[in-house]
Parts: sequence; C-alpha cells; structure tokens
Amino acid sequence: MPVPVLLASPEALPTYAHPGDAGADLTTRVDVVVGPGERVTVPTGVSLALPAGHVAFVVPRSGLAAKRGLTVLNSPGTVDAGYRGEVRVTLHNTDQREAVQLRVGDRVAQVVVQRVERVHFVPVEELPASARGAGGHGSTGGSDALAHVHPVPSTPTPEERP
Repeated sequence: MPVPVLLASPEALPTYAHPGDAGADLTTRVDVVVGPGERVTVPTGVSLALPAGHVAFVVPRSGLAAKRGLTVLNSPGTVDAGYRGEVRVTLHNTDQREAVQLRVGDRVAQVVVQRVERVHFVPVEELPASARGAGGHGSTGGSDALAHVHPVPSTPTPEERP
C-alpha cells in the first residue's frame, strides 16, 4: 500500500531493516542528548498522508530499550490518518546514570501502520456476559510469579518489630 510521505531530507524516509518487519525505522533530524531520567521530543523529518481507515503507531526500538534504556514515552504514539504534521517522538531515558547521545540520522523509534475499525459506541444498561467478565489487572494469576522474581518488601507487624 503506498503512503505519501513528505520528507525534511531524503535520509528521513522510514525504512524496514529486514523483509517481513512490522515496523519501519524513524530517525532523528537533530543531535540531542537525553540525560539520565530525562525526556526529549525529537523531530523525525517525516510527515505522512495515511489512507482513511489506517493509523500509524510509533513504538520503541527494542535494541535501544534493552541496551541503552531509551524508550518511547507515550508508546504507542498514535498518528491519525488526518494528521499531516511532522511525526515527533518523545523519548525517555530510563537509565538513572548514563546519558544517551543521538546524532542526526540515528534510528530512534519504529512506525507501524495498521488498518483500524471505526465503531459506533452505544450506551446500554448492562453488558452481555463473557467468560472473563470484569476480571482485570492480575485477574489471571500471572502476576503472582513476579513476587518470586522481585519480592516486594513487607512492612513488619508490631509483633515482628525488634
């Protein structure tokens, strides 16, 4: 599917690193240092004309997140089909000790384009039943395993205090 792209420079064109990749790399068009714990919004030099019924999601690059602690703060960032401005990426350095230095042309995020459905929200008095019901955060029990990986310190009861 062709997507019209307005570029600040030819190098800004989003590119897929490998055949079959879902995300195309976005680069920064400015040099920037993201200090420990800081957030910075960087321009990519890319403006899109997505077809109606599509959206672009801006997501982190796994290598930057794992190796440098750099992530996309509002991930996924949503680029609506009607938006024609420059795609900007808000980066967050989760490392509390090391700054991350980026140069013009460095890959900073990925953009994933998907088809979306537009729905009509209908107020009702009651929702139909489902197998899951209202079970939410941690309702499937998977979060119990996390307590063994990183135990949460408990507050001693008065009997346990010295």
